[in-house]
Amino acid sequence: MDANAHRVNPVFCTIVPPHVLDKLARAEDPAIAGPAARTLEHDALQRTRRRITTVRGLAPSVSGTVSDKPDRTIYDAGHQETVPGTKVHSESDEPAKDATVNRAHAGLGATFDLFLKAYGRHSIDDSGLPLNATVHYGEKYGNAFWDGERMVFGDGDNDLFLDFTLPVDVIGHELTHGVTQYTANLEYFSQSGALNESMSDVFGALIKQYSLGQSADAADWLIGAGLLGPNVTGVALRSMKEPGTAYDDDVLGKDPQPARMEDYVRTGRDNGGVHINSGIPNHAFYLAATALGGNAWERAGRIWYDVLTGGELSTTARFTDFARLTVAAARARFGEGEEQEALLKAWSQVGVPTN
Repeated sequence: MDANAHRVNPVFCTIVPPHVLDKLARAEDPAIAGPAARTLEHDALQRTRRRITTVRGLAPSVSGTVSDKPDRTIYDAGHQETVPGTKVHSESDEPAKDATVNRAHAGLGATFDLFLKAYGRHSIDDSGLPLNATVHYGEKYGNAFWDGERMVFGDGDNDLFLDFTLPVDVIGHELTHGVTQYTANLEYFSQSGALNESMSDVFGALIKQYSLGQSADAADWLIGAGLLGPNVTGVALRSMKEPGTAYDDDVLGKDPQPARMEDYVRTGRDNGGVHINSGIPNHAFYLAATALGGNAWERAGRIWYDVLTGGELSTTARFTDFARLTVAAARARFGEGEEQEALLKAWSQVGVPTN
């Protein structure tokens, strides 16, 4: 176990990365620039707050037997920037009249189901942690985030971004930051931060595939499909299949993600490019999962989960460290067979050494 594993790295992650919001905040149209600037300022403030406060709730949430069913509560912020807001839906309630509430409830459940049924994990802390979410956060707030305790969803501006509860992988992505927080606790900077982001994209994609019953070959491997407004030239926020191709829009800009280490982006922004360079391990997972075929959560996803939770992944791990551990995990679980070969080939294709 890494010596720093007990130390909590306070992560404030948003599904829409800062470089996108920064581009929008400089748009000539005030209807675009205004909401983006407010969202950017809000997110910067939240990141500062997370750095100077202790993340609570890292101890097991319950003792004894935990349930195989989720415990979900949805709150409504009423377009204010306050959490949790007014309680509007509990686990045993009938479906609400508000579709956003119902989507948040379903997305929390889909995340719980994937981790339980595929990996035997009881909620994000493996001790049955209740899953809480706040919807209708802020006025045209163009983001969604995990704040260390709950999911928070904005409604978007209905132009560039739609309701953030629409894509289930967005919900899965953010909740997986909670899983990482309780396990490897990867520092949110540079390559370890990009691995943190990639973990959330990987399991966000798997949650979507599991809920739809999709094989690796049938999946779109897009993160945030259905989130972009009708006037945006793009299909999603990120593509694991083809990093750098998710969008190319006059207002939103062009997807900057690389797929290979030779194109690794060195920047001081976005905590060292954590949302950008995550494209490299994302693509490695896609290559391995599609090479193996079948359901991606069964073999490739199992290997990623084993590494995330296995206790050997350093909080400051680099891509090479993670790659090496995935190969070892594949060998430990499946032997020296096609799983190990798929991993070796995938990491080679993205230019990350495994030894």
